[in-house]
Amino acid sequence: MNLNSLRIPLVASCLLTVAGLGCSGVAGHPGPPAVEPRPDQVSNFEDLYRANCAGCHGDQGRHGAAISLANPVYLSLAGLSNIDRVSGAGVPGTLMPGFSKAAGGLLTDKQVLIIAQGVVSKWGNANALGGQTPPPYAASGPGNVQQGQQEFATYCGRCHGADGTGATGNQGGGHVQKGSLVEPAYLALISDQGLRSFIIAGQPEDGMPDWRSDVPGHPLTDGEVTDIVAWLASHRTATPGQPYQTHQ
Repeated sequence: MNLNSLRIPLVASCLLTVAGLGCSGVAGHPGPPAVEPRPDQVSNFEDLYRANCAGCHGDQGRHGAAISLANPVYLSLAGLSNIDRVSGAGVPGTLMPGFSKAAGGLLTDKQVLIIAQGVVSKWGNANALGGQTPPPYAASGPGNVQQGQQEFATYCGRCHGADGTGATGNQGGGHVQKGSLVEPAYLALISDQGLRSFIIAGQPEDGMPDWRSDVPGHPLTDGEVTDIVAWLASHRTATPGQPYQTHQ
């Protein structure tokens, strides 16, 4: 048998195989890099949340500087429409920016909705309210500052001090110190709605109860929440942190 007659088809077959594989099939010649989607084409909730929300609300929706999104009571209170609106437009005068392009952000309306829907789907619970009706998400009018001071002492003083400047105690066997809620620097960073949401929904990972449990058997009413927010807000100043102390 003529060996040359076998060698030619074998070489041709190898060449065709390499051509079919392309450069990525040849050692030392990696294929083309994966094409990253344009920022406005990202549609995965996890990616969008990580890039835009996790820095303030925590990797898993809790233990962040802002209100916990992994709080089913808060999600039931706010609802999808409010979460979508706030995510897109932001909250003026606070650290919550608007992420939609219309508000100066980088996300499309569709991407903002993906985030809102993902938060509700991932962390919501249809039974979070236990059949009870919380005070409404938004206040219907101004509160009474004087009554709010008394109601704060009754419902919130055990953890935050009757005057709102903080309290210490034991919780779960450990020593706990709650910071001041009437510090102007803190109040400059949170809106009245933010205060209201915290009071109604609580912050479960930090041991803060929701509107039903501050005083067992006496859930907070809409008016009481509104009054407490009014009293807290009355401690805001135009220039928090000023004037600086001077030394002669």
